[in-house]
Amino acid sequence: MNNKITITQMIEGTKKLHAEGRKFTHIGVGPMSHNLLRAALELANEKRFPLILIASRNQVDSDRFGGGYVCGFDQTRFVQTTSEIAESIGFDGLCYFCRDHGGPWQRDKERNDKLPVEEAMRIGLESYFDDVRAGFDLLHIDPTKDPHCGSVVPLNIVLERTIALIEKIEQARRENGWKELAYEVGTEETMGGLIDPKAFEDFIRALKHELETRGLPMPLFVVGQTGTLTRLTSNVGHYDTPTAQKLSDITHKYGTGLKEHNGDYLSNAILLEHPVIGLDAMNVAPEFGLVETEALLELAKIEEKFTAKSKQSGIRAALALHAVRSERWRKWMVGDKRSADVQDIMKNQEDVDLITAMCGHYTLEDKEVKAAVSELNKNIAELGLDPERYVIKKIKDSIDRYIYCFNLYGTTDEILARVK
Repeated sequence: MNNKITITQMIEGTKKLHAEGRKFTHIGVGPMSHNLLRAALELANEKRFPLILIASRNQVDSDRFGGGYVCGFDQTRFVQTTSEIAESIGFDGLCYFCRDHGGPWQRDKERNDKLPVEEAMRIGLESYFDDVRAGFDLLHIDPTKDPHCGSVVPLNIVLERTIALIEKIEQARRENGWKELAYEVGTEETMGGLIDPKAFEDFIRALKHELETRGLPMPLFVVGQTGTLTRLTSNVGHYDTPTAQKLSDITHKYGTGLKEHNGDYLSNAILLEHPVIGLDAMNVAPEFGLVETEALLELAKIEEKFTAKSKQSGIRAALALHAVRSERWRKWMVGDKRSADVQDIMKNQEDVDLITAMCGHYTLEDKEVKAAVSELNKNIAELGLDPERYVIKKIKDSIDRYIYCFNLYGTTDEILARVK
């Protein structure tokens, strides 16, 4: 995909618009499925906003490190497939490929295996190199996971590893003639809970000094904790407007921007605040996966009413079985349920239904689930409906809630006018 401008130029155009009083907040969209990619690209084309796709290493990664659960994508297939969808719909906007939570121990297996520091850093770096080769535009440098450091990695270690990774990536970029890259640093989990503004500023100040000393670029975004926390199918955090305002002001003071993670399920009232307080960007992913699963389950209800039982797809049972067996729900559950036995979970229909909605998107590439979705689509089509368009519309509506609240309509063309 050939963007008219780089993501760095796009953000520079954004700053010019902000200086003119045009307020808006960018959104990073998690690429949870083929349907979500199509929905996001269609919406970005229609509403004219820059599409920022943010892929974690669990979602999209090099095959030699285990690949990703999203469509079995490695970085190259992710970029190619997205570009093919864009071409098929006549996409002529801005779309940027971004690494979300890249770095050492950012795959669940690496953390569970407690890989040694040197090996984890090497693998994280090689994964970044594959990102760049595939055409990624921005890399999130996040060395805040370390099974050898306990729950919180000390900030001095985070700083040291962040600089080391950027330095090695930039060296490789120059040696190989790779395109210019942008960076994001920090994480919503750095301090475990709300980041103290002073500690946040100390981190950015030290980072800026060390990067400038080495002739390295400042990141476009620094991630800060504003009180958001995604659990189950809601945001259970306590959004803190004054802290969000302070962190935003601090990042602007150092020439970068504030990125918020875990923005899923926030109310419209909170989303509408974001452009007002100058919050630069926010990531959303699980919510869109939930919406796709719920759309499939809604279609299943139609199928169960109007299709002979012998011909029904069994999609509900397939999603439930594979979602529970995946055990990915442990990340999102609360209390004792996080460590519950799979067999005990299967005995509780309320838990099964919750996990199916919450984690169904993780299973869409499982053979049995894919077959069931295919059969469901066939049965719904025979009833005179278009199941795939229904799913895509539901996802588009979910994304559009953020685009509207963030005042993003028309920003692609406004940014391009400021850059050219």
